[in-house]
Amino acid sequence: MIMQMDNRLIDDFWKQTDASIWKHMRAMAVNYAVYSNHLRGIAPFLNENDVYFYVSTEAMVVVCVDCNQQGKRSYEESDGMNALIYRKGAEPQESMVWKLKETLRIIERRLEGCKFDLKVYGFLLTEAEITNAYYMEDTWEKQHIKVIDSMIRLRYKRAEVNNDEDMMMERLYFTVATDAMLDTELQKAEETPFPPLPAEEPKETEQTEDNEFDRLLDEFINKDYSVVDEEEPDDEENTTDNEDDDDMDDDLDDILIPSGEIEQNQNISVKVEILRPIAHPREELEKLVGCADIKRRMDELVALTSYNKMMHEAFPDSKQHEVSLHSVFLGRPGTGKTTVCKIFGSLLRQAGALSKGHVVVCDRGTFIGTLWGDEERSMRQVLEMAKGGVLMIDEAYLLNGKHDNDPGKLVIQLLMNILADETQRDIAVVLCGYKTQMLKLLDMNPGLQSRFPNRFEFQDFTIDELLEITQRRVRCFDYQFTTTAWEKYSGMLSQAYQVRDPESWGNARFVGNLLERIYIQHAARCVRQQPQDKQQLRLITPEDIVPIEMPRPKAKIGF
Repeated sequence: MIMQMDNRLIDDFWKQTDASIWKHMRAMAVNYAVYSNHLRGIAPFLNENDVYFYVSTEAMVVVCVDCNQQGKRSYEESDGMNALIYRKGAEPQESMVWKLKETLRIIERRLEGCKFDLKVYGFLLTEAEITNAYYMEDTWEKQHIKVIDSMIRLRYKRAEVNNDEDMMMERLYFTVATDAMLDTELQKAEETPFPPLPAEEPKETEQTEDNEFDRLLDEFINKDYSVVDEEEPDDEENTTDNEDDDDMDDDLDDILIPSGEIEQNQNISVKVEILRPIAHPREELEKLVGCADIKRRMDELVALTSYNKMMHEAFPDSKQHEVSLHSVFLGRPGTGKTTVCKIFGSLLRQAGALSKGHVVVCDRGTFIGTLWGDEERSMRQVLEMAKGGVLMIDEAYLLNGKHDNDPGKLVIQLLMNILADETQRDIAVVLCGYKTQMLKLLDMNPGLQSRFPNRFEFQDFTIDELLEITQRRVRCFDYQFTTTAWEKYSGMLSQAYQVRDPESWGNARFVGNLLERIYIQHAARCVRQQPQDKQQLRLITPEDIVPIEMPRPKAKIGF
């Protein structure tokens, strides 16, 4: 196994995941024990790919970046690692894993000719979803290749390298090695074992303009939103989108987040959940299953906010567009409202609309106390706590009690008074809850409705989306379903989905609870059986998937 080899360079790379690989590559730029270099394409197989090289005294890691700019694709790699992949009803396509493998073979041959004894390993980062990636890991590992699939926005990613003249003289060994390997002969196209696939001409559809808008909006959202000094030279080689991301990573540690506790009165203190801002909110938003309309509308809102900031910096006296950040999230439990709210706060911070981007999570119990004036004291403390970020009120419709003297109505009135204050700009308030009850709340309070113009509706997940959520969650723990286990799990989840009660169905929460039971059963089985092959510790078998109590719809009364 590769990770059993006593080589720090290889071991460190093979430990990386989609969340850590880019930070690791950037860290290599300041590692004086490793020489790094970057090429924009290597003939004949990786002409259109960014390629990074990392060389130590014992090994070389070749990182290939497959941006997949023609759209996300999903396919299955062949067991034999063939050059072409055939799918029923589709044109054959080139295998990126095979192309990387052949490039490694050429590099090894070149190094042998230069008398360098270096082991060569390949690392493929791809936006494509390889549906059988779990089952191909052992095959790839035998070829000294690791693959991380389903990555996003790779075309915006760059990693610095340390290929400069100021490095220590001991680096000469590595420089000679890579220069010998990457000379002009290697750059020349060798005879390929198959003709290149014809370029697919873009089809003219009714969605062409929408796709172009999505592309332009996508590029705009991910700019740094700063005004460029016209006298500053434009150095494309040294300017990357990730520099801002790195700065944000550093800034997050400096953000002062208040303690999550308020005092309703002298006798009662209430805990309040606070979610810290995240470093790459746009990537996290893109990773969410479904939510296509929410992603687009959130992009548009953040884009307009960012545009205002740019215009103000460029033309301080110009009139700004009025943008309200206050929003309503409509949806049932488990549809991702809290997750999106956390991303929302970080997006607004990144755009410059909020100073901190954290999220303060409250509900009716946060505000309603036991003494006269508790509601006002609680509201004042919570707003101070949420300054610079997002105040999220979950199940906000519960504040609209049935009785005229219900204290929740006072909370709503206090909230409207605060939102009417023009000085309260560094905060976004998000009201969450079931669609029907929330719309009723807004209809009964016209003032509240006008102050929350942004509405995001979270639909229930489909069965296919719930299965995708399952795959992503088990991947976080490096688990794998066996074929029969996946069939059993899919059938069980499908059955539960068919008999669900739409009003109480937990969506992703149901999946999370189901997986927790599977993890416990899996752990108990592994402890009991003590498998000899460590890979068995990662396999979820049918034995791990225990029967569950199926959710049932409420009985209907009537004849």
